[in-house]
Amino acid sequence: MKLVIQRVNSASVTIENKLYSSINKGLLVLFGVEKDDKEDMIEYFAQKLLKLRIFEDEQGKMNKSVLDINGEILAVSQFTLCADCKKGTRPSFDNAMEPKRAKEFYEKFVEILKKSQINVKTGVFGAHMQVELVNNGPVTIIL
Repeated sequence: MKLVIQRVNSASVTIENKLYSSINKGLLVLFGVEKDDKEDMIEYFAQKLLKLRIFEDEQGKMNKSVLDINGEILAVSQFTLCADCKKGTRPSFDNAMEPKRAKEFYEKFVEILKKSQINVKTGVFGAHMQVELVNNGPVTIIL
């Protein structure tokens, strides 16, 4: 499982030239799952994301989580995070989880995030999306 987490002032997903979802201050999360990932990893990664202290406190130190600041989350599925670029110049996606099961993992991940009582928005699994963001920092973390 791979998450690319970006601290943002705003982020949005557009599909077929129509705004699908957007958030203000919070986290844009790109979510990818690999063949060998287990379901129990979903809860671990969701909790780690929610508690990750990457927002500044009153002293300017990264000491607050998205929960602490009552931020928002935009979670977008992205199988290309599972790309293997070791051989040649064309990425291999053989390690990505098959779509039906990956969608189940993504939906469970989002469900866990929504239980946190903060605003959680999504993209559309498997859709061609345009993702825009205003990175705050910039701060990008890979889990």
